[in-house]
Amino acid sequence: MISDKMRPLVENNSVIRAMFEEGARRKALYGEENVYDFSLGNPNVPAPPAVKQAILDILEEMDPVTVHGYMSNAGFPGTRKAVADSLNRRFGTHFRMENIIMTVGAASGLNVALKTLLNPGDEVLTFAPYFVEYGNYVRNYDGVLVVVPPNTETFQPNLEAFEKLVSPKTRAVIINTPHNPTGVIYSEEILKALADILEQKQREYGAPIFLISDEPYRELAYGDAVAPYVTKYYANTIVGYSFSKSLSMPGERIGYLVIPDELEDAENVIQAAVIATRVACGVNAPSLMQLVIERCIDEKCDVKYYERNRDALYGSLTALGFECVKPQGAFYLWMKSPVPDEKAFVAKAAEYNILFVPGSSFACPGYVRLAYCVSFETILRSLPAFSKLADDYFA
Repeated sequence: MISDKMRPLVENNSVIRAMFEEGARRKALYGEENVYDFSLGNPNVPAPPAVKQAILDILEEMDPVTVHGYMSNAGFPGTRKAVADSLNRRFGTHFRMENIIMTVGAASGLNVALKTLLNPGDEVLTFAPYFVEYGNYVRNYDGVLVVVPPNTETFQPNLEAFEKLVSPKTRAVIINTPHNPTGVIYSEEILKALADILEQKQREYGAPIFLISDEPYRELAYGDAVAPYVTKYYANTIVGYSFSKSLSMPGERIGYLVIPDELEDAENVIQAAVIATRVACGVNAPSLMQLVIERCIDEKCDVKYYERNRDALYGSLTALGFECVKPQGAFYLWMKSPVPDEKAFVAKAAEYNILFVPGSSFACPGYVRLAYCVSFETILRSLPAFSKLADDYFA
């Protein structure tokens, strides 16, 4: 007998993961080279060579008790200082070591933030389309997720609808930029307008509303695109970050939270978040990976690799007649389904061994998401199959 809280999670297991498992099944049947799996955001770009070298050096040079042992729940002081110093150099901020808490990836970071902030019944707003797990994270702490309907013209946040949905029960807002699943980067103009609304609502309700910025794709911005640093626009901002994409090591589960001094009751929030890291069963971020981050804080993966994939896939699919949002960042292509029922479109694509995720999984039906963090050769091999798929709808 499982708990009532877990029952709906079992019944509605992630469609993204289900598609990934379907990809594995099809590869076993048809051969890996004949299946075009765009379902899961699993980076294909290798980690920078400095990451491997740092691991080898740490294991060779450092005391094993330090490398593999406990530390403060917030993380190694040297790692936290390295993160703060890097952010300050890059974004003109003034964070201290104490503003940084190392986390077990971005997912754990968001859970720590929500556990720290939410009381039962508190509302958390987010903008559709959104990463499917946000709802589960909020429900972990008996909060209520309130979904702002999408702006399907730009996929920037729909601030008109947002302002109407903020209420005295609103405790937090989750944003994600660069964005999964659309690849959009929220503009400075939009962030300023969002901050203005939150400031006004805080004054109106006499209570803080926290903005949680989920940023695992921050380093993946193309061309001249820039992702503004959100703490500059709104004091009550908490930033969650992961090195899963920037250093191509999602399985290592390493990230951090930024809790600025400007945040209301910052000292207590920081202390509570450190304790939440422990009692939420993370205890501390992986020790070896923290030490690697300290040495590799300014390393990045090769974004040009993803940009080439983006250009090839976006250019080819739009030429075939599909309507897509051109990604500014991340590694997802958001495509409009040629039929109202995008799940039927997903099923039709699977007939050609093309796998992608329905937009209803992101609270935005009528669209599909393609994760193009695959090999360039996979994209090239997939194009004849996409051509056949296009013929089914546009010929």
